[in-house]
Amino acid sequence: MNQRKTLKKYSWLISLLVIGFVSSWFMENRYQGLSEDTSSENTFYTDNSYQQDDSADLESKKPPQNQARNVPLSKADKSNEDSKKEKKIILNDPKMAEAWGIKKTAVEAAWKISIGSKDITVAIIDTGIDINHKDLSNNLWVNSGEVGLDAKNKDKATNGIDDDGNGFIDDVHGWNFVSNNNDLKDNHGHGTHIGGIVGAEAGNGFGVAGVAPKVSIMAIKYYDPTVPNANNLSNTIRAIRYATKMGAKIINYSGGGLEYSAEEYEAIKAAKEKGILFVAAAGNERSNSDKNHYYPADYPLSNIISVTAANETNNVLPSSNYGQSTVDIQAPGSNIYSTLPGNVFGNMTGTSQATAFATGVAVLVWAHYKEFDAEQIKKYILKTGDDVPESQRNKTRYAKQLNSYKALAMLDANQVLTGFAPKNTDTIAHGTYAISEGHKEIKFNGSGMVSQTAVTEENSEEDPTDKVISFQKDLNQVLRQALRNTAGQTQNKP
Repeated sequence: MNQRKTLKKYSWLISLLVIGFVSSWFMENRYQGLSEDTSSENTFYTDNSYQQDDSADLESKKPPQNQARNVPLSKADKSNEDSKKEKKIILNDPKMAEAWGIKKTAVEAAWKISIGSKDITVAIIDTGIDINHKDLSNNLWVNSGEVGLDAKNKDKATNGIDDDGNGFIDDVHGWNFVSNNNDLKDNHGHGTHIGGIVGAEAGNGFGVAGVAPKVSIMAIKYYDPTVPNANNLSNTIRAIRYATKMGAKIINYSGGGLEYSAEEYEAIKAAKEKGILFVAAAGNERSNSDKNHYYPADYPLSNIISVTAANETNNVLPSSNYGQSTVDIQAPGSNIYSTLPGNVFGNMTGTSQATAFATGVAVLVWAHYKEFDAEQIKKYILKTGDDVPESQRNKTRYAKQLNSYKALAMLDANQVLTGFAPKNTDTIAHGTYAISEGHKEIKFNGSGMVSQTAVTEENSEEDPTDKVISFQKDLNQVLRQALRNTAGQTQNKP
């Protein structure tokens, strides 16, 4: 098996309320990591207070050369903390003011349509997850074959028996492929952070809310910084196979490397054949992936979404990989506030965080459109985002910034009228209308805020106030054509 370049590993101090963790690392070559700011002046937060960590040891170590897969590590950034809790009627999570990515991707608007579903299982292949975190514990996947009482009246979760016969003992919430046991402890913090972005519980009066407040998170551990010389690529492949076998609908993966792995490709292809969406980080190599491929994000498989990271002004981060023909979409990835082990919270930066946002949106959409397959979910996530600045249009395939509300509102089944034939002066209600007749010209006029989008296979879009849009229905070319007017303006049939 080909070796891949690896990341620096770091040591850190974990106290009761403070966890230190390291930043996204960009590799100069297969074995040598680039230098990075290792300042220990990092701020970490509990739900009600914060304290300054001035002692976290972030001394770098050269990685072992047989570690075969980059590991996404992120660093806590300094942040101003307001311990005053922000109260809301429904959403009472006190740290939501810190969650700029939730606002940027219009998640709160999307929640009016979908908050996710426990029926959607997301396998997070990462550094493990703090399964006791108050913002995550209620959203964990549960292996039904490993709960309840066995024939000897013992708890299946702890009886040391492979009760469901899947080859893994007591895998109640997932599996640790580093130590080959069910210990999901997150010794780094990265996996817990990703879990919170995807599915931190909402409305529990604690911490933050994830993009999909209702979800089942399957925790799969492929990397542990305390275990030297582990084969991260092999662990990744086994983790993907486990997620596929155990019924995950979405796999979230933040790692990667520059060398192609046929075995990994086949594992993701097998997941595709089971209808699984694979959401992958584009990587933190500061590189054009069109020229320097990064795997698994760049495998040519239709179930993969490759995600890069952007800041609050929709600019791709200098540290993030990009590519007009390889990277699909950008999402918030700078100073993202989320869960950390020990019921604490903090900021991390990187394509890992952006990937988690895309995964969360996939949960929202799939929960609402249960009949969709993975490729349909992918299509509407990628093609209904916000336009990026002109300077960023060559960074991703569709030149879009993730928008959860648009991905849902464009397709809301309760608001779609199949075969809708507009009359001369019909008023368009808030919602989405499918144009299914042979040829239509719809003119929008009037004043006020108007937002219309025509969604076709090519995703042609218009945002007019006075303009004629032509629709030509062709079932062989167009999956769906939808016309949206959020202002309730009058439509006139010419």
